[in-house]
Amino acid sequence: MGIAYKKLTEKELDTFIEMRIDQLREEGAKEDIGLRPSLKDYYTRHMADDTFVSWIAADGEKIIGTSGMSIVEKPPYFGCPSGKIGLLSSMFTDKSYRRQGIARVQLSRVVNEAKVRGCGTVQITASDMGVLLYTNFGFTKNNNFMQYKL
Repeated sequence: MGIAYKKLTEKELDTFIEMRIDQLREEGAKEDIGLRPSLKDYYTRHMADDTFVSWIAADGEKIIGTSGMSIVEKPPYFGCPSGKIGLLSSMFTDKSYRRQGIARVQLSRVVNEAKVRGCGTVQITASDMGVLLYTNFGFTKNNNFMQYKL
């Protein structure tokens, strides 16, 4: 049957959230704070106002890959005159489907969405596992990225 790609809808949201939690745990998250309600609220609101988009991959009825991009706006700057930035998240493929190019197809689709929506750049804080995917796609490291934890 092959892998099919489609945009995330509310119908798949509960499965998408479970896969997001699996991803966070696989990346080493230790906290267990009942994130499901917050994730459901976030995705529902931002899918409704079209500031979150996701392409999912399915093998028949089974969702086997996720992607996500939040569109945020900052004051325009020379490198991004629109001020719109795509923030990638939720790039995850079921273990038994990895190394088949699924994540690359999904990445290509969300990056294309960013272009269509007028984003000047796409950013991600990559997991160790994802660095090769993003580097091969053409992402470059920004060594000035800093974060202040509140």
